[in-house]
Amino acid sequence: MNMIALIGKKIGMTREFYKTGQSVPVTVIKMEKARVIDVIDQEKRGYKAIQLGFGKIKNSKLSKAMKGYFTKKNTEPKKKLKEFRVEDIENYKVGNEFGLEIFKDTKFVDIRSKTIGKGFAGAMKRHNFSGLRASHGVSVSHRAHGSTGQNQDPGKVFKGKKMAGHMGDKLRTIQNIEIIKSDIDNNLLYLKGSIPGSKNTEVLVKKSVKNISKLTINEKIEVMEKLKKIPDKKKK
Repeated sequence: MNMIALIGKKIGMTREFYKTGQSVPVTVIKMEKARVIDVIDQEKRGYKAIQLGFGKIKNSKLSKAMKGYFTKKNTEPKKKLKEFRVEDIENYKVGNEFGLEIFKDTKFVDIRSKTIGKGFAGAMKRHNFSGLRASHGVSVSHRAHGSTGQNQDPGKVFKGKKMAGHMGDKLRTIQNIEIIKSDIDNNLLYLKGSIPGSKNTEVLVKKSVKNISKLTINEKIEVMEKLKKIPDKKKK
């Protein structure tokens, strides 16, 4: 199965209104066109894949090695390179470009982006601890996380112990997000609900891995309208 993804930038959130009066929150993503930089065959590396380039970058910001690489491939420099494994490499040629059209018949997508960084957070905020008691002998340490380790044996704090530390700023994948609509002229993709990250966060969008049988909002509206028409026929 060809699982090619596109990289976009989260612009912000808005809402979409339907004829039923329903208001749906949507996240708007500005998508970038991907260019095929290299086609990798089975003999070269042991697997079939294509290398896609995203975004623009100045020549002055490239390393000497990358300048030589893009010159060899006879293409303009790209900010980010990503490999995607495909079953059939014959459909792809160096220089081909892909845009929002790859999601033309797709109803649901998976997205991957970085969550908002919260900086250094305490145990109560980071792990939802209840903290210590607000009175009766507890002094100063009301929001402390309590005991962290053992006294003598083994006498250390185990890795993974829930403690205060850096919160957020982690890559997270959200699956089965519905595509509300897509604007191919302006390269905009409208996704239902919210997605991780702040404005201008880089978002990786690909077709849903799971086979989803649930209905989209438009399909639900169509079903509701059909159900409303059934009683009218019986009256006649």
